[in-house]
Amino acid sequence: MQFLEHFKIGESWIWSGILYALLIAGIVVTVLKWVSISEFLGEVKGELRKASWPWESDPKIKGLKKYKELVDSTIVVLIAMILLAGFVQFWDFFHVLIVGFFTNLGR
Repeated sequence: MQFLEHFKIGESWIWSGILYALLIAGIVVTVLKWVSISEFLGEVKGELRKASWPWESDPKIKGLKKYKELVDSTIVVLIAMILLAGFVQFWDFFHVLIVGFFTNLGR
């Protein structure tokens, strides 16, 4: 009986039984649905092969030149994020000034 104590989760056999039952049910469902899961993963793999990836497919091109489109897109995103952060910061500062002005009018 000591051997079974290694499988007990916490202090309760009830919670251990519930957790093990859920685990077994998950395994059974996965095994029964394995065909549809494998078909889905095969379709995903096929669609990913059709996708346009942001790097050069020519094996002769090495280094950063291979990832030129990816690097350019990343730089555009970073610049856009910096501009957006500046825009939000400006309007936040502006609204703090306005609210401070109206708050000080009542004093």
